[in-house]
Amino acid sequence: MINGLRSAIYPVADLAKAKQWYTEVFGVTPYFDQPFYVGYNVGGFELGLLPDGGTPGRAGAMVYWGVRDIEAEVARIVALGAAIHHPITDVGEGIRTVELADPFGNLLCLIDNPHFDLTAVR
Repeated sequence: MINGLRSAIYPVADLAKAKQWYTEVFGVTPYFDQPFYVGYNVGGFELGLLPDGGTPGRAGAMVYWGVRDIEAEVARIVALGAAIHHPITDVGEGIRTVELADPFGNLLCLIDNPHFDLTAVR
């Protein structure tokens, strides 16, 4: 049985710059910080930075991080150096998504889903 999202791992070429950028984006410091991997706890889920983890790509898996005010988060993260890869889109029933390109070649996707039931997270 699959129990839901646990980790999103992003390959980065410059671990120090990526660590600084993601610390600012998510507003948390790493709980695990080693030269071979940096791990963050973001709302109970793992964001991992993998140095020299291959070539980042925008065509691979897409991980959506939940937000409550998608416009404000997009503005904040773009101001930190991300670019809009695909604009905020209403995908139906009040659910909106956006794809941002981080400065390291990965997609940082956000979702504002009013139907998400936090109590269902295990």
